Amino acid sequence: MIVENITTMSGFLLMGFSDNHDLQILQALLFLVTYLLGSAGNFIIITITTLDPQLQSPMYYFLKHLSILDLSSLCVTVPQYVDSSLARSGYISYGQCMLQIFFFTGFAWGEVAILTVMSYDRYVAVCLPLHYEIIMCPRKCRWAVTAVWLSSVIPGTLYIATIFSIRFCRAKIIHQFFCDVPQVLKLSCSNDYLVTIGVADFLTAVAFACFIGIVISYVHIFSTVLRMPSAESRSKVFSTCLPHLFVVLLFLSTGIFAYLNPTSDSPTALQFLLSVFYTVLPPTLNPVIYSLRNETIKIVVRKLLLSSKFTG
Repeated sequence: MIVENITTMSGFLLMGFSDNHDLQILQALLFLVTYLLGSAGNFIIITITTLDPQLQSPMYYFLKHLSILDLSSLCVTVPQYVDSSLARSGYISYGQCMLQIFFFTGFAWGEVAILTVMSYDRYVAVCLPLHYEIIMCPRKCRWAVTAVWLSSVIPGTLYIATIFSIRFCRAKIIHQFFCDVPQVLKLSCSNDYLVTIGVADFLTAVAFACFIGIVISYVHIFSTVLRMPSAESRSKVFSTCLPHLFVVLLFLSTGIFAYLNPTSDSPTALQFLLSVFYTVLPPTLNPVIYSLRNETIKIVVRKLLLSSKFTG
């Protein structure tokens, strides 16, 4: 990999996980396989929740938009890394880097927001079942999803607006497989990045508030479930709530650990692994997690796979 004139070049050099070209090829292939599997899984969820009449409730409506966010998030980071690894060049232009930051932070925030909405939906379904159709009516669901997508523009806009004012004086080497905000800020040669840190603190506080809302929802859900006399009813609730709770914990915990960890010039294997956990793994596993314990989704997927149109 050519690293000449790194300081003066207009773009950045993504170091990825290894300098060894053979390992880069292997990692690129693994990322490609993961990307294809994640894209296929999310595309199937989007398709069946759009077309199948069994999956038209608010829960599946929100799940569809979670899958759209996951699919979009995968497309932002993985293809660029696979392409640069196979081409033996980690170079990414300044514009491409800014676009990655804008879309990745936006989709990440959108995921936090939609997971919060989904937890409220489950709370209403379990704790206020008699009022569910009124509270979660189609109009309110559309407004909630619209708010999620509109709010996802805010983080990327704030980050880009502040990063544009930063001057870079260090070698523009990013020890990551995509343009991650902490790694970009590390290259700053002044205190300009403090404004961006303020943006990050603000968004972290809002995300923490969302997390508290999710926790409160599930405290009420589980306290209600444990009072249910029927084991079948408890099992049905757990089959829809536990996958959502697992997705929330996986996404937020890995993201928080990765961003709270101080960046260094020689990142450890654990830091790289954490970055994969909050960027690639959740969008890839979400379709599987939601399908494993949800009988309705499994039935619809089997119907899709065995349909004459599909096999034909």
